[in-house]
Amino acid sequence: MPDNQPESLDEVLAALYARKPENQIRPRLEPTQRLVEMMGNPQNNYKIIHITGTNGKSSTARIIERLLREHGLRTGRLTSPHLVSFNERIALDGEPVEDQLVIEAYQENLVLFELIDQELLEKGEGPLTFFEAFTALAFHVFSDAPIDVLVLEVGIGGEWDATNVADADVAVFTSIDLDHRVTLGDTVEEIAQTKAGITKPNSIVVSSFQQPSVSAILRARAAQEIYMAGDEFGYSEISPDGFGTRFSVKGIWAEYPELWIPIIGQHQAENAATAIVVTEAFLGRAIADEVLRSALADSLTPGRLQVISKEPLIVIDGAHNPAGLVSLRDAIQWHFGAPKAIGVVGMLREKDIQSSAQELIGVFDHLIVTSAPGDRGMAAAELATSFSDEGLSVDEIIPDFWSAYQQATRLGASTERPVFITGSLYLVGAVLEKLQLENLDNRKQDEGHVE
Repeated sequence: MPDNQPESLDEVLAALYARKPENQIRPRLEPTQRLVEMMGNPQNNYKIIHITGTNGKSSTARIIERLLREHGLRTGRLTSPHLVSFNERIALDGEPVEDQLVIEAYQENLVLFELIDQELLEKGEGPLTFFEAFTALAFHVFSDAPIDVLVLEVGIGGEWDATNVADADVAVFTSIDLDHRVTLGDTVEEIAQTKAGITKPNSIVVSSFQQPSVSAILRARAAQEIYMAGDEFGYSEISPDGFGTRFSVKGIWAEYPELWIPIIGQHQAENAATAIVVTEAFLGRAIADEVLRSALADSLTPGRLQVISKEPLIVIDGAHNPAGLVSLRDAIQWHFGAPKAIGVVGMLREKDIQSSAQELIGVFDHLIVTSAPGDRGMAAAELATSFSDEGLSVDEIIPDFWSAYQQATRLGASTERPVFITGSLYLVGAVLEKLQLENLDNRKQDEGHVE
């Protein structure tokens, strides 16, 4: 047993975060494969629904997981990144994992981490990355739980992503577009080839609507059944309904009319339709009407077109690439009637800033540029300059994200305009965390007054 056993989740996270960060992915699978083999292949102890794509992965994963739970299955869900708490990444039965389970799993496997690190160093390679170690650790937690099925979201790509040591019973593809071009490729086809790597010989394939060239790649990789939106299944009659979306689905086994989810956005109907067909494919049967409607009504996607205030209307959305910003722009026009809106935007420096700026032109009539928190966040002044160079008008530059949020909220309240916070999941997560802390302080003050 190593002498440096961590005793708290903070110590475990410090050790994990000391490794190469998840945004610096190494295109390799062998170290994770070797590690899980030494751990007894915990990822083989439950069924796997593996999800990749450019946008919509986490939303689709959450809806699938909620549908499976409504069928009485014990579920795990692995997503990234987290918004506020690390534990959000590893969910058991829909709830963030308890600290102690992560601590115990890390303690039990630390000697294996160190052994693999040493083997890699002897071969002239870098040690396990954060994401490689984290993924194996999560597989262990899920195996110990135990669970019936894991809804597993890739980190980046698919073929050589650490999650791909698991064999998908159902391989799921949300819409594939350009993102992470340095890592995955310069064309949609190159990116699709990499993502298609999650398809294994026994995988059923389910895909959201794709460009024809991407559909062809996914069909060529499928060895079993494949269900593509627009061909084998479909969705229609999409309309905004309160703070949610109404739609109908033609699935594999049945038709499901007039469904409703408490999630905003036309694209979320597509995510939900894909999730429904994934559940049908996994179960091998239609979904009972009452089960489906109950699960959908309880489906949430934090940080994705999430309404955090109704007066003034404040919506947070972690759109962080051009395709995501197109969905945001369309949702503002479609759901909210294209109002005069206030935008707060902060982005990571490795993102496609130029194309993102093009998608934001004309979306907001008052744009506040801020800095996304963390080392990867682009400085507000630099981001504003990049936006201006692309013809996007910037009204205010407020480097501190919370000051930018407060200014936007004041403007929204005084002019009755909606506020949208977007550009990065890290920005959205920081806003959510700050709001949670403020709510906690307010509750403590209220309790003090009561006493």
